[in-house]
Amino acid sequence: MVVVSLDMRATMRLNVDMKSSPDSSALSIGQVAERFGLAAHVLRHWESVGLLEPARAEGDRRRYGPDDLYRIAVILRAKEAGFGLDDIREMIATREPTARQAILQRLEGDLVRRIAEAEASLDLIRSALNCDHEDFTSCPHFQAMVRDRIGVEAEPHVPV
Repeated sequence: MVVVSLDMRATMRLNVDMKSSPDSSALSIGQVAERFGLAAHVLRHWESVGLLEPARAEGDRRRYGPDDLYRIAVILRAKEAGFGLDDIREMIATREPTARQAILQRLEGDLVRRIAEAEASLDLIRSALNCDHEDFTSCPHFQAMVRDRIGVEAEPHVPV
């Protein structure tokens, strides 16, 4: 069992060996998909790329136990943070704490950059929405924000 912290508030324990054993409390793929609001094919795909390895019951049916549910929650939280499946697999599969820390630091840097870009986009939209000009594209403040994004001194845009 390895502890992975995706933020300062939540710590999750992962079974890095992935194998779960079927028991009476294990859930079917349909039950798990419904619980997490996913399509069953998503869980199958995650299994095919090595993120999940649910136990198998009679008839080769997938059975998901508590360790699988925790792993799915970690995958979803990481996807919500913008991590790709390869990054998630690398983070989960790595047994070395220092290697996992390095992966998380790299992903944190990517996330901080994306948040800054999203905040700049939100500022641009709010500037346009709060503009007193009839056409916000003629607003000097809006134009300055766009010029900043271009990264060069550009002539003010005059709408046609």
